[in-house]
Order: sequence, then C-alpha cells, then structure tokens
Amino acid sequence: MKNLVLIFLLLITARAVAQTNVYTTANAHAHNDYQHEPPLLAAYNNKFGSVEADVYLSDDVVFVAHGEGDVANHKTLEDLYIKPLLAYIKSNNGYVYEDTTRSLILMLDVKSEGAATLSKIVDLLLKYPDITQCKSLMILVSGNKPVSSSYVSYPSFIWFDGLLSNRYNKEELTRIAILSDNLREYTTWKGAGDPPAKDWLALQKAVAKGHDLGKKVRFWNTPDNEEGWQKVLELGVDYIDTYSIKSLAEYLKKNAPPKISK
Repeated sequence: MKNLVLIFLLLITARAVAQTNVYTTANAHAHNDYQHEPPLLAAYNNKFGSVEADVYLSDDVVFVAHGEGDVANHKTLEDLYIKPLLAYIKSNNGYVYEDTTRSLILMLDVKSEGAATLSKIVDLLLKYPDITQCKSLMILVSGNKPVSSSYVSYPSFIWFDGLLSNRYNKEELTRIAILSDNLREYTTWKGAGDPPAKDWLALQKAVAKGHDLGKKVRFWNTPDNEEGWQKVLELGVDYIDTYSIKSLAEYLKKNAPPKISK
C-alpha cells in the first residue's frame, strides 16, 4: 500500500512539473525579422528566443539584405543588429534581456558566398567583446554555410544551423545548435485541418531524430496561422517560425500546450 501511495505521489509531482514546462515566446523565431520596421524591436519587446536576418557580403561590408539588389539600401548588420544588441547587453549588465533566464539567438541567414561572408562576420563581431562573450546571446549561422567539416575551426562564439536531412559526424555536431528543415520537403499541408497521416509520421520521425541527437529542432515554411502553430507545437519542435510577431506572442500566452519532454 505504501508503495502505491508513493507511486501516485510521484506521478502527481511529475505531472505538475511537466505542466509548468510550457511553450512561451522563448520558443518563437522571428522569420525575416529585418523586414519589420524597425528591425529587432518587436521581437525583442515580446521576448522572442530567436530572430533571423538575411545577410549579404558586398565590398567587404556585411549588409542585411536578401541579395545584391538590396545592398543599395545601405542597411548593415552592424547598424541594424549588432549595435542595438550591444546597447541591450550593456543596459542589462551583460545579459540580452533584463530577465536573465531569457536568451536570444541571432540567426544570420547567409545569402552570399558562405566562407567569405562568415569571415567578415567574425571580423565584425571581434570588435564587440560584449557581444561575443554574452552568455545569453547565440550567433547562429544558417543559409550558405561553409562546409561542415570546417565548423570546428571557427571561434567558439559562432554556432551553426544544421539540416535535419543531413548527416553529421560527432565533431561537426559539437558546433551545431539547431537542426532545421523545410516543412515543404515533408508535406504539402497548408495549415487547414490535419496533415496527411503519412506526412505527419515523417515529421514526427524528423523531430525525434533531431532530439535524439540532443539538438533543438525548427522547421521553416510552416503555416503562419493559429492552426499551423498548433500543429507545429504538437510535433514538439523547439522554435516556431513566424512573421506575425505580435499574433504569435498573443497566441502563446493564451493557448500554448505543455512542451513534450525530451
């Protein structure tokens, strides 16, 4: 009888712990954040866990741009993201957010040649030790990355966004923080109703693969609406892509389910 009571108490405790581990805006990823005006501010004010900016190298300057045609806007990575983040870190005594339990990923989606662009990004970041030494800020490189065998040669403040569909060796995995993939490689589902059962199983397997490797998981090209967010959450992903920053923040506050235990 005592054993049964003990088991019951343990189950109640475990359930209570699990229920407190819910999705918040710390699990939100601001896709193409730089398209908001001004960049960073809305995602930061809603305490997002990740923001994404396309970057393009031109004339030895790293611009926030999708391609060469956008360089003429003269919006640099330094001005749009590095300097504002530096100001936040200084005002919060070395942390990105005033709430020191919160962290932020700055995902740089490289659109120009990978190795050359990343070299300039490293040079830029080395000018700002408060950025590179901030424990609650991660610089994550995505898009046109250098070959994965070279990941370990980059400074420790540089992390990489891997592909769920790729295979990496143990050394490469030590520098990969997130495993991402294009949802459209798994399903044509657009966010209304349920995905086909076969597609859903493939997505579940992909998420399980990433978690089994000890990595966070994210999909891009996910439906950016409430039905889409709900299904992505049910998959147990770690970051939810959105362009609708305010709407997702409000949705998570009202509707977020408990996270699936890893």
